[in-house]
Amino acid sequence: MATHVPDLADQSEHVLGADGEFHVTDEPIDLSHHRFEDWIAFAFFWVLAATVFYQFFTRYALNDSASWTEEIARYLLICTVFVGAAMSVRRNTHIHVDIFYRFMPAKLGRAISTMVDLARIVFFGYMVYLTYALMGKIGRQQMSIIDWPIGLVYAVVLFGFALMTFRALTTAAKHRRQGFSVLERPEIAGSEEA
Repeated sequence: MATHVPDLADQSEHVLGADGEFHVTDEPIDLSHHRFEDWIAFAFFWVLAATVFYQFFTRYALNDSASWTEEIARYLLICTVFVGAAMSVRRNTHIHVDIFYRFMPAKLGRAISTMVDLARIVFFGYMVYLTYALMGKIGRQQMSIIDWPIGLVYAVVLFGFALMTFRALTTAAKHRRQGFSVLERPEIAGSEEA
């Protein structure tokens, strides 16, 4: 019984060249869709990773844990989350419920989607105000282990909320301009850039 061996030359995609060798070329890397908050969150993340690795190394390899690493890792995680959340607002990939929009009339869905955009702007703007007010009250207090002001962490949180507010404004403007949002058309989720 003869087995059929497919001819690689007949396939639209093949990895063997005419010389019978394996040839693969990578697509060019495009980093142009990343904004500055992506890189800031990326930097916080890797400083956090280095801190946690140092904590792990000193605790388990040297059996003499560095006491400052736990507190600093906590603050770096906070910074990563709040700056990284601006990415989610810009890309419009935050958690949302869109099932109701499938069952309601298009005009009602558009009105509610606009109210969601406005509520998000108001919420983030109010968080900027609250964070700023909190910084005025406890911003000069020192961290528990390191003699740095806790206001440094709150300054990053304030920056994150301000950036989220700005990205919410630009996203709402885009939704108004294009006439729909990801709530009304969930298939575009993750593809939006402000």
